[in-house]
Amino acid sequence: MHDLADSVESMEQLATVWRTVVLDRDPAADVRDLPGIAVRWADSRFAFWNCVTLTDVGADASLLERRLKETAEIMRTKSRPGFLWLFEDLLDDEARAALDTTAEQAGLAYAFPGTGMAGDLLPLPEPHHPDLTFERVTTEEHLRAYADINSRAYGFPLEDGRDGLAGSPLWKNGIHACLGLRDGTPVACAATVEARGRLFVLLVATDPEHQRRGYGEAVTRKALYEGTRATGPTRATLHATAAGAPVYPRIGFRPNSPMRFYGLRA
Repeated sequence: MHDLADSVESMEQLATVWRTVVLDRDPAADVRDLPGIAVRWADSRFAFWNCVTLTDVGADASLLERRLKETAEIMRTKSRPGFLWLFEDLLDDEARAALDTTAEQAGLAYAFPGTGMAGDLLPLPEPHHPDLTFERVTTEEHLRAYADINSRAYGFPLEDGRDGLAGSPLWKNGIHACLGLRDGTPVACAATVEARGRLFVLLVATDPEHQRRGYGEAVTRKALYEGTRATGPTRATLHATAAGAPVYPRIGFRPNSPMRFYGLRA
């Protein structure tokens, strides 16, 4: 198990940032902080904007069972599907051992793994990549390109990704969202936003036809560089998918809590 403080930080960063992005998507979104459960649910077609996470620290098996049942009940009231983001290190050993069975009994289905990461990053040099130019997201055309790269990378319909970002003032002004362009065509993207004295990295993606060329790392470095220059923090956090996890240690991130994503069982 890693330092529990890092895992708590990872969970708190999710709850803080997702409150902001979900309310940007829908000012009437469900952003309740319940006992042991943070709801961050826009009921968007973009499933990442429909999020619940558990906030208890050291939950035992009995408390986990109760929280997962409550979470499933919340998710069943929603029109659109989304995910429970669960930080394994916030559970005690007994609860972790029982997690698969407890989730199944609550009506939740395991979707995919993730990893919380953080790093005390020195100011990064301005990044370069021989294939890429970088452009900050400032227009609706940029937003659509950013959404489409994420949709293709994560297997969502294009309209679902566009539903998550179209028309957002936050993504054009408050978030340092960057596109990596090859020969003028956007092929990778990453964003950072300041939260509680840290930079949070979100929605990093590379078009599947252009992966394994260092584009994701380069555009993430660019988003960190611009975010640090504008807001000051040198510590950053993120939540990595299995595909992205090997990239971030090269920038200075270190894993903390393993994560599991769950949806409602069909």
